[in-house]
Amino acid sequence: MLPRTGGGSGLDSVRAMVARDLDYGDRFEIITLPGGDSIRLATSPTSPRTPRTTPSRRAAGTSTGAQAAAGTLNYPLYQALGADFALDITRAADTTVATVHDIASAGIRRAVRVTLPPPGHPEFRQAVHRLADQVVLAALGTAGIGATRVLFVRDGKVYQIDQDGADQKLVSSTNRQAMSPAWAADGRHFAYMEFQAGKGWLYLQEMATGKRIPVSTTGTALDFTPAFSPDQQTMAFSRATEEGTDLYSINIKNNCCLRRLTVGRFSDNLSPTFSPDGQRIAFVSTRPGLPQIYVMAADGTDQQLFAPFDYGVTGSSNAPEWSPDGQSVAFHRDVAGTLQVFVLDVRTRTVRQLTSVGRNEDPTWAPDSRHLAFVSDRSGYRQLWIIDLDTGRIRPLLQQSGARLPAWSPRLSEAPSTTP
Repeated sequence: MLPRTGGGSGLDSVRAMVARDLDYGDRFEIITLPGGDSIRLATSPTSPRTPRTTPSRRAAGTSTGAQAAAGTLNYPLYQALGADFALDITRAADTTVATVHDIASAGIRRAVRVTLPPPGHPEFRQAVHRLADQVVLAALGTAGIGATRVLFVRDGKVYQIDQDGADQKLVSSTNRQAMSPAWAADGRHFAYMEFQAGKGWLYLQEMATGKRIPVSTTGTALDFTPAFSPDQQTMAFSRATEEGTDLYSINIKNNCCLRRLTVGRFSDNLSPTFSPDGQRIAFVSTRPGLPQIYVMAADGTDQQLFAPFDYGVTGSSNAPEWSPDGQSVAFHRDVAGTLQVFVLDVRTRTVRQLTSVGRNEDPTWAPDSRHLAFVSDRSGYRQLWIIDLDTGRIRPLLQQSGARLPAWSPRLSEAPSTTP
């Protein structure tokens, strides 16, 4: 972030939020310059060279100190510091401009122009997060994850929180106990299970209005762990009866066509998660004795073990979630009496352990397929954390205790309507 001050109308807040999103995205190493006027930040205006079009660098230049003088950026200064990009956020009339400088090419990579709501507006934060995501896209060719949220359950209620740990809100629309929240691919709806009279009902709810509708044919048994197909036509879920627990699917577009996908025969099958192409479903099955991760075609055929385990040695495996890029499935597994987060490589069917400190469970993928949110008691109580699989960096998302069952949203590219 180039060293500017002021700007009015919340521009300092915009700069701070964008900088935090860039930091939390774990794709940039931040370079901080010393303050003072001894560093000449700008040079006389010249014609910028054509910027390089293929992003190959991952570091971002940022600085604190005196405001840059008029003129073009002093590219040699930032080149000497090893920076790859510099970001300048300014305002022209009612337009906020984020200019991404390509330091190696000594030119402007892209200028992103947006009209932001005023600070305090319900959509201000998400609009700034989307601006940060566009900056990442301009620099690296792939969007960031600033404009995302995480659903979670605490005290039987469903809440949402921004990925930077701010703006926590209650989204449950009733006082009944809710569980198992799951996002739809459009980011405008979510599903969850609600306890009523000893039964488990599945509901669909609009994020913007809180309007909810029951899923047809649910509520006669204990129905739980809903999962949307990528095209949002189908919902898979678990149903527990006196005969055991099995997986079913239903056409939620037409609210019809209940279909049984598994037949337990003395084993339980639960916790479905769709592959991004909608062709397969990973799930938990107790057919080996202890729960383990299995996979099948979306119509219930070709059921087979997915995540390898050592019989008599490996503990229970639960809570699978398929990554958005289709390459991995995250889950938690009992290791020596405590739960740890693992990732299965879908192609090679090998697993690797991600966590080892404390009890860690219920992983959920960010849309970039490199970050996971999960529940951990590593700090002494159960709270939400985020891990970056590329660097291993772990940061707290929510420091309040009692959070469970997180679900990370897709990218929220547009602010949903706030009117019914």
